[in-house]
Amino acid sequence: MKSLAKRKLGGLSSVFSSRSARKSASRTEKDGGAMAAGEGYRNPTEVQMSQLVLPCHTNQRGELSVGQLLKWIDTAACLSAERHAGCPCVTASMDDIYFEHTISVGQVVNIKAKVNRAFNSSMEVGIQVASEDLCSEKQWSVCKALATFVAHRELSRVKLKPIAPRTEEEKTEHSVAAERRRLRLVYADTIKDLLANCVIQDDLESRDCSHTVPAEKTRVESVELVLPPHANHQGNTFGGQIMAWMENVATIAASRLCRAHPTLKAIEMFHFRGPSQVGDRLVLKAIVNNTFKHSMEVGVCVEAYRQEAETHRRHINSAFMTFVVLDADDQPQTLPWIRPQPGDGERRYREASARKKIRLDRQYIVSCKQAEMPLSVPWDPSNQVYLSYNNVSSLKMLVAKDDWVLSSETNQIRLYTLEEDKFLAFHLEMLVHVDATQAFLLLSDLCRRPEWDKHCRSVELVQQVDEDDAIYHIISPALGGDTKPQDFVVLASRRKPCDNGDPYVIALRSVTLPTHRETPEYRRGETICSGFCFWREGDQLTKVSYYNQATPGFLNYVTTNVAGLSSEFYTTFKACEQFLLDNRNDLAPSLQTL
Repeated sequence: MKSLAKRKLGGLSSVFSSRSARKSASRTEKDGGAMAAGEGYRNPTEVQMSQLVLPCHTNQRGELSVGQLLKWIDTAACLSAERHAGCPCVTASMDDIYFEHTISVGQVVNIKAKVNRAFNSSMEVGIQVASEDLCSEKQWSVCKALATFVAHRELSRVKLKPIAPRTEEEKTEHSVAAERRRLRLVYADTIKDLLANCVIQDDLESRDCSHTVPAEKTRVESVELVLPPHANHQGNTFGGQIMAWMENVATIAASRLCRAHPTLKAIEMFHFRGPSQVGDRLVLKAIVNNTFKHSMEVGVCVEAYRQEAETHRRHINSAFMTFVVLDADDQPQTLPWIRPQPGDGERRYREASARKKIRLDRQYIVSCKQAEMPLSVPWDPSNQVYLSYNNVSSLKMLVAKDDWVLSSETNQIRLYTLEEDKFLAFHLEMLVHVDATQAFLLLSDLCRRPEWDKHCRSVELVQQVDEDDAIYHIISPALGGDTKPQDFVVLASRRKPCDNGDPYVIALRSVTLPTHRETPEYRRGETICSGFCFWREGDQLTKVSYYNQATPGFLNYVTTNVAGLSSEFYTTFKACEQFLLDNRNDLAPSLQTL
């Protein structure tokens, strides 16, 4: 056993040292190429805006009003979108925003916006906001935002030109933008399904009603007349102006509950359901839906009408804002409970509890770094959409890395490696004379994996979550000196291309299921990020790539094989190729409908 361990450690050392040398040479070549192409590359859609915070921009605490910040964010993002589109653009939505720091009078707000990806007539714009202290030269990250803008021409249909990403960051954002767009399009249905199917624990009946504030006392209604300064060059109201008005009424509602000056910490997605123009009257309504120990949720709704005699009002926008009250040490204070009105008030109360659970699950899954969270995330109906999103996004981010190093090539199968922190990723690539859709369909069915992968002794479909996601229980033979076979509980998420040039994707990651807990019979294994990508290279020709980000427990086994590409990777991938060739005309009927 000791000699085996030494051999593994020796393989690890030799692989890392040889890879480091190749990586250094690769980086030198890249740097030389960058120098030749010209230094100081800047994204052509990038817009930078710097604003000095003056007293007129602040709230009661002398901090920059979030409403003013939203107006600046929307303006910078719109300028970036129009720079790419070459025509007027309007705000369609603004994804959830989490505010990390407040900004004081005299500080500078630096906003950077650029188009991550363009679709048919819409585009995703990424925004980064930082604050700068001019005296100390310190800078802080304030928030990041993602906005969707729609190009609009009155006389012709808009077809946006595609974005050509150049840097690793641009490639990553471009790739993941397709998955975020998919999430946005099902956002409303996702929330509705989760509220209907997820059991939410709340303490409405157990709260001490002698220390509560009636929700009706927090209700706010305000009307705004849209004037020319509030509109763009087409006469449509600026999205940022509407968001600023919404933040204003939400703050008033929150203040009525806490009798203090609240701080806005998070905003759920702004989704603009329709435009408003100069001359419209906008009615903004806000009410505290629920309070938790240190935070409260305020619901805001915007309706528009044209003439005072109109009875029908157009629903323009809705959002949910989370506030806290900070003490002198910037610590959140305990808030009074809210007492909802019967009927709609109780519905909003329980929905706020559900949204809080969804929000915490989403932050845990999407926002945390992989090294800071367990590899296996608990699976339940309230997090399945975001876990699927993160599964696919993690693989796409791994694919977009620039530092892959070619370690070996045997019979037209290439092996690449990538060393990052405590993880070692590897990537196998080959060309197969099979249509990309056929390859995708064949390898999507993990139950057939034992036919070509000797590392899979058996695969059981545990749950078909939806058309694109399924959970499997996989049993693998023992590795190295282990006496027990391994088992995995894996979420498989598959995606068809969003646009020409995108790959088909099958992403895999470990999840935790109460029905499949770890047992003494097996040693529970985990996969943090792995899967297949398929690129169409021509008629009946597909580039098949397999990626795996090895966990520390699997690292020695991986590096021993990487050092020589002697048998395991090469043999398994050749078997995969043969499986695709043998079965390319024999697709299961259930997969043909994908």
